[in-house]
Amino acid sequence: MALEEGIAYYDTLLQEEQARLTASIRLLLHQTFILEHKFDRRSGRFQYNPDFRDCNKHLEFIRSYFAVSGIEVMENTQTGIIYIQGGNLMGDKLPKLATLYLLVLKLIYDEQMESVSTSVNVYTTLREIHEKLGNYRLFKKQPSPTDIRRAVTLLKKYQILEPLDLLEDLNSESRMIIYPCINVVLMGDDARQLLAFFDESAEDEGVQVKADLDEVDRERLIQPPGLDDRGDEDDGTDEYGSDEYESVGTEPGGNEPDENEPDENEPD
Repeated sequence: MALEEGIAYYDTLLQEEQARLTASIRLLLHQTFILEHKFDRRSGRFQYNPDFRDCNKHLEFIRSYFAVSGIEVMENTQTGIIYIQGGNLMGDKLPKLATLYLLVLKLIYDEQMESVSTSVNVYTTLREIHEKLGNYRLFKKQPSPTDIRRAVTLLKKYQILEPLDLLEDLNSESRMIIYPCINVVLMGDDARQLLAFFDESAEDEGVQVKADLDEVDRERLIQPPGLDDRGDEDDGTDEYGSDEYESVGTEPGGNEPDENEPDENEPD
């Protein structure tokens, strides 16, 4: 669709339809992925996503709109995802904990899909995530509840993870859905290779979330360059996390906490 045709197409829409189209564009820019089906906590089941319907209805126009900025709009009909990718995209800088979660979630997703799963969505728990990280010896100290919630919130924003409980109610047995968007962020054996080389002593720096990580992004995950310094703040708990440690998460791999290990960063 040429630019002139796109403008003419937009002008033919009713005001309400224009508003929904604008919302679709903003949503793609905000969260990168739009899922065809999402879990609805109130009904306790997956439901068709009206945002996906609006985006799909005007997909040709949206593709032309983003093409001006060198951004591609992709659609995976098999898994029900519409997403954007391109070198001009700038996502959030994930803290180290969220980056580690992202890598482990890919492993869990692949393992379950290779077994008896008949759905594109996979279920996990916070305990399983931390046990996987413990197996790779990727952190020695239980992260604070604040940092856990921050990591989960960021992955939820990008439609990668969906906690079935409220964030303030998260605990080690809280179930979470891993959405198929994880396959677009990390392909093949990337996650396993990155986990094998991830240095626990590295600074607390993460990676930008965007679709289809290129080779440079993968190298950043293994050995992050000097990104923005987020600093370390005390979350008010002792090295064992005190009472909060028991309420959120499990100690990975049964390792004793390291009192010299710096805390994760506080959220804004």
